[in-house]
Amino acid sequence: MRWTPDPEALRDRIAVVAGATRGAGRGIAAALGEAGATVYCTGRSSRTGTCRSDYDRPETIEETAELVSSLGGKGIAVPVDHLEVAQVRALAEQIGEEQGRIDILVNDIWGAEILKGPPATWGRPMWEHNLENGLRLLRLGIDTHLITSHCLLPLLVTRPGGLLVEISDGTTEFNADNYRLSVFYDLAKTAVNRLAFSHGHELAAYGGTAVSVTPGWLRSEMMLDNYGVCESNWEMALNPARGDGQPIAPPGFSESETPRFVGRGVAAIAADPARTRWNQQSVTSTELARCYGFTDVDGRLPDAWAPM
Repeated sequence: MRWTPDPEALRDRIAVVAGATRGAGRGIAAALGEAGATVYCTGRSSRTGTCRSDYDRPETIEETAELVSSLGGKGIAVPVDHLEVAQVRALAEQIGEEQGRIDILVNDIWGAEILKGPPATWGRPMWEHNLENGLRLLRLGIDTHLITSHCLLPLLVTRPGGLLVEISDGTTEFNADNYRLSVFYDLAKTAVNRLAFSHGHELAAYGGTAVSVTPGWLRSEMMLDNYGVCESNWEMALNPARGDGQPIAPPGFSESETPRFVGRGVAAIAADPARTRWNQQSVTSTELARCYGFTDVDGRLPDAWAPM
């Protein structure tokens, strides 16, 4: 039986999804919306053109906010470059004036998918990578999270129960034993997991929780485009006889997940009265699904981290 969300689980909760334009960020915002939350959707890709993303992509934060509202929540789009301190402070001031608090803060800011390089470059010595690109990857993947937390956490600790979610790639345990693509990428994703641990140390004194959550193989807009498929026919990417000249996905793609799957994990933690049990932890979307009983939008329970 396909699982359905509780549309009142997060009613009247105020959430911020930093990096909500596409991918996991959009999926998380949508899942918070289907649970009834008010979601501030931030990012650089906006119909206003006030910010500019590193990607030349059509998705916008306004589309995400509209999706949140269509699913039963309230979506609010705010263009923000999370590397610009003044813009993040202005976001904090806006939310403070409009809501007086934040209940859920999700740091999903990334924007370095192109900078990490194509698979043929992974595993090369760091001195063979472009240094400027590598340093910008770190700024996009780490500095943005620090700036956002510094500006917004004061609104999260106004009352007990606040939740900070750091979105990464790979759990603390997995990344400790596995080298991740390059020195720059490895450092970024390991650091984000550690941020959840260190933030959790500080938030505990205020009754708050910080947790790092990693999706599996994400069927993001960019990933689907990569294989020349869309969500409705994504399994075609696994067909070695597709004959349309598009790349064939490896077998592990069969365990891929929609961005909504990790979003439902975040929403489940937020709705859990005992969410402090996750403080300082690092967990996958699949582990959360097994704990809380939710499924992906197609009723599946994918696990891209399982040994093949």
